[in-house]
Amino acid sequence: MAVIIQTSAGSIEVTNEVIATVVGGAATDIYGIVGMASKHQIRDNLNTVLRKENYSKGVVVRQEENGVAVDVYTIVSYGTKISEVSRNVQEKVKYNLETMLGVTANSVNVFVQGVRVLPD
Repeated sequence: MAVIIQTSAGSIEVTNEVIATVVGGAATDIYGIVGMASKHQIRDNLNTVLRKENYSKGVVVRQEENGVAVDVYTIVSYGTKISEVSRNVQEKVKYNLETMLGVTANSVNVFVQGVRVLPD
């Protein structure tokens, strides 16, 4: 599926892969986020932090009537306040989707898949 934006010159089609990349980039910019996690860790056999080219495996995008709903699967840093980090992810993802793509995020759900201790 894709989000189709109608303009006076025609239509613009933004795929879920592009939306997932924007969401993953926004989420990993937040202090306290170590990286993205796979939404199906057992099936994908991934127990590691996803790299930039695999952000779509850690993001689920669902089309809704007047926007999108996004699920973000993250790994947070040990010692950070998880609720605060998750709220920051929600705000940044929503802002980036609206400014970069012109797509309205109706909901941004953050799932913490793990906590990592970073070396000093």
